[in-house]
Amino acid sequence: MALFKKSKDAADASPSAQAETKSKAAQTPGKGRPTPKRKDAQKANLHPLVPQDRKAAKKSAKARIREKEDREYEAMETGDVQHMPSSERIPWRIYVRDYVDARRNLGEWFMPIMFVALIASLILQNSYQVVAFWMLMIMYIYLIAVIIDAIVMWHGLKKKLIAKYGDKAVAKGQHTGMYAWSRALQIRSWRMPKPRYAKHGNWPE
Repeated sequence: MALFKKSKDAADASPSAQAETKSKAAQTPGKGRPTPKRKDAQKANLHPLVPQDRKAAKKSAKARIREKEDREYEAMETGDVQHMPSSERIPWRIYVRDYVDARRNLGEWFMPIMFVALIASLILQNSYQVVAFWMLMIMYIYLIAVIIDAIVMWHGLKKKLIAKYGDKAVAKGQHTGMYAWSRALQIRSWRMPKPRYAKHGNWPE
């Protein structure tokens, strides 16, 4: 008799009670709220690609770039190869720098000597024309000597680069020759990156 009564009570349950039961089943246990739909969850996780404060984002990006450039410049001043710009970390460029720095290049004092000779010839050309003429001649002779010295330097360096790194080290797109010549024309203490050794004669292996 009780069995028939229980079945009858379940059948006679009100629609409102059944709806309440379904609502409780849809809720996540322990959260006290219904589980969000997948579409709503994905929408909530979306973030705008463009930052809301563009000025602040731009300022932050500039600060990061400036910080990176400061680290690279400091590395070039201290000779820290690992933190230099990527173009200065190329193996054959490191070799070129060490080779040029180990050598006594005639072009190292080219710019200061040319400047002094030019000023002196301009001052002396009215009163001492002969002296001014010979100053110019010495300047041109020195220029020719610098060019010859640079050619000799590159001839020896090129053979070493090819033997050590292959033809790619002296390929046209690498501008390795111009890199070596421009460094040879700079006063040693003014070169960037700074020479790794204080004195000449430390030849790369």
